Amino acid sequence: MARSASSRGSASERCGASFEDGERSAFRTAATRLLAPLRFALREGGGLERMADFAGDIERACRGFDALAIPKDLKEVVRKLAERAAALSDDPARLEFAREAEAVVSSWLDEPFASGCLRRPLSVLSGVGAKRAQQFGERGLRCIEDVLFHLPTGYDDRRALSVVGDLEVGRRATFIGSIKSVDRRTLRVKGKSRRMLEAVIGDETGSVNLKWFRALSSLDNELERGATYLVTGDVKRYRFSLEIVHPELTRLDENDDEAATDQAAAEADALRSVEPSYPALEGVPPRTLRKLIRAALLEYSDLVEGHLPAALVAERVLPPVGPSLRLVHAPDLHAELADYEAFRSPAHQRLVLEELYLLQLGLVLRRAARARSRGIALDLAGERVRAAPESLPFALTAAQRRVWQEIARDLARPHPMNRLLQGDVGSGKTAIALLAAVATAASGRQTALMAPTELLAEQHARSLERMVAEAPRVLGLRIALLTSSLPRKLADERLAALATGELDLVVGTHALIQEKVVFHDLALAIVDEQHRFGVLQRAALSAGRRDGAAPHVLVMTATPIPRTLALTGHGDLDLSVIDELPPGRTPIRTQLMLEGEGRRIMDAISETTARGEQVYVVYPLVEESEKLDLRSAMESAERIAAAFPALRVELVHGRLDAESRGRIMDRFARGEIDILVATTVIEVGVDVANASLMIVEHAERFGLAQLHQLRGRVGRGTAAGTCLLVSRGGGRDAKARLDAMLRTTDGFEIADADLAIRGPGEFLGTRQSGELADLRLADLVRDAALLEVAREAAIGALERDPGLVAQPGLLRAVEAHWGERLKLIEVG
Repeated sequence: MARSASSRGSASERCGASFEDGERSAFRTAATRLLAPLRFALREGGGLERMADFAGDIERACRGFDALAIPKDLKEVVRKLAERAAALSDDPARLEFAREAEAVVSSWLDEPFASGCLRRPLSVLSGVGAKRAQQFGERGLRCIEDVLFHLPTGYDDRRALSVVGDLEVGRRATFIGSIKSVDRRTLRVKGKSRRMLEAVIGDETGSVNLKWFRALSSLDNELERGATYLVTGDVKRYRFSLEIVHPELTRLDENDDEAATDQAAAEADALRSVEPSYPALEGVPPRTLRKLIRAALLEYSDLVEGHLPAALVAERVLPPVGPSLRLVHAPDLHAELADYEAFRSPAHQRLVLEELYLLQLGLVLRRAARARSRGIALDLAGERVRAAPESLPFALTAAQRRVWQEIARDLARPHPMNRLLQGDVGSGKTAIALLAAVATAASGRQTALMAPTELLAEQHARSLERMVAEAPRVLGLRIALLTSSLPRKLADERLAALATGELDLVVGTHALIQEKVVFHDLALAIVDEQHRFGVLQRAALSAGRRDGAAPHVLVMTATPIPRTLALTGHGDLDLSVIDELPPGRTPIRTQLMLEGEGRRIMDAISETTARGEQVYVVYPLVEESEKLDLRSAMESAERIAAAFPALRVELVHGRLDAESRGRIMDRFARGEIDILVATTVIEVGVDVANASLMIVEHAERFGLAQLHQLRGRVGRGTAAGTCLLVSRGGGRDAKARLDAMLRTTDGFEIADADLAIRGPGEFLGTRQSGELADLRLADLVRDAALLEVAREAAIGALERDPGLVAQPGLLRAVEAHWGERLKLIEVG
């Protein structure tokens, strides 16, 4: 039996070793200490006989659980183990106990045990019934772990109490007062009855009104005239009086006599604290939420494992995870609240780094897996590939040459390229895509280029065909466009040519990933404006081979990605940046025009067209008001045509068929149209050198990346470009976007501003939500420096232990953090 227990123990030790590089939880540490005397007793050769005080050893190890924040049922098991050990009177009984206890405690070291406890429903907490648990679950708090990591967004400083006479409008305050009056009223608001509860509370320095519009039934029983309360809330002014709406109250006394008031003051002094402030949950009073979180902390926080490398924890002097959770939710009385509010406290840093470390480990693992997969090595040594850069109709910039060399090296390797190509508007990414397609065709293989819209796919096809026509011997490619708008017969002909290898390059939209699309020998997949596509769409395109080899993937974007997002949403891709515009480009002048400045806009159109240059006028097209927006664009085109009868005005939008769109765009490119009124279909990919004026109507309704892309449509030739942003209102975010446009034309600065305004969740967009593991604590703007630290730590960990073979527990934590996303390792 001892041999069997020893074997089981080695399995637990292997599980324990999985946290060698990280930090064990306090619970795991206590369990390991309890296992030590149990396993010693089970040693072959008389381990128990050499233990002078078996019961004392067990009892002392069990005391290590007393102060831990672990569930009551676990503490009860530990207490019973100590009692049983003390009651044993002979060695055979002690050995039997040691075997049973060792099996129980060993199971605690298995990784699923602690995580299973943390996934318990909230109904296991005292005072939380099934109905309340369901209420929390509907608001995203379904289990203990959800509650532990529901971090405060701010803190109420109740360490220094105010007096009512010192309350300031616009400030949050905590003070003691006695209820002077209580008034229950019914108001008529927009024809509906609405109950309101109002109280006047004060001290010897003054009084303030308290108001409630919800949770009135519980307050009816709580508010009592003459009673003393501790009050916390935001001070506002209503008419000529101060008021606090929905304050938090804590009853301090039960009577109105002088002794009770003194007692209340003493109680208030004892209640001085730093109280966490959480995002409001509808129907849940703040005090109820704090009580729930406090209960979860006291019973479960020491079950949470730490995964950061021990050296990093020591270097940055970070607290363990359990104490970090308790400190974040309940800072001590000496805490620097400015650090806590800004997530800069050591406890916050520990929790954020834990999350970012698991994120970066997943990204590095995905990148390593791709590097090991079988790809297609292209032969780039031929004369055609070497001559291609010099055969383009323009000279490559130094940045383009550098990027082409990086891509060429990847294409020649027997592992699939997964590279993100960033380049500002007009930097020449399409030329790089053409060179890559030529290199692929020179090896007898095919390229697919997928664009998010039909118009952009059409523009790419025309642009590539024009460049190829300049040097057909070297750059010659058999190119075809494939979109859902093509006539059935033409589409079938192109599909057949693609399947037989008669096409070198197919350009299209999501139509390229339909089942009926079969490639003869796909070796390169190029995805343009990648943020428009979901991860599974890109996976379908790059999986276009039957032999299991993965095609090379080049992801292009003209919307620069801030470094923090490049290290997260795209941290598993190699990065190339075209950080230089072609020579001769002059910075685009950007101006803000307000409603009522129509004459200045008309003058700008007149001056531009008088110089023989062309104009874009762009209207938003927002899904929820598509018909209205389209009508506005049509009406605008009619008004402009009437105002400038001598000029040629046309309208282009996404509802036109492909042939009509192409015909209009070709005429505009040839200079046969003076003013092109358009929706955002011209956002990207349109390249007309003679267009020098961009007018964006309702600019406040556009995203910052869209505005930057639209501005990049002008100033692409020798004439200086001008962009007029016409704003007709908008809120704070809209103003911030327009200010950023006026401040800079640098795409990377624009991207940083966009990230700061929208936050990483909106910046990535719903189409990319499947790519990046959810971040519930970290903020990619605020925690940019910690992201770099986490990435270095992740790279170092995988250099020491590739694949985390020696740390299966850490690998499970990464997989749990990422979910199914790690399985998408072949996606660009």
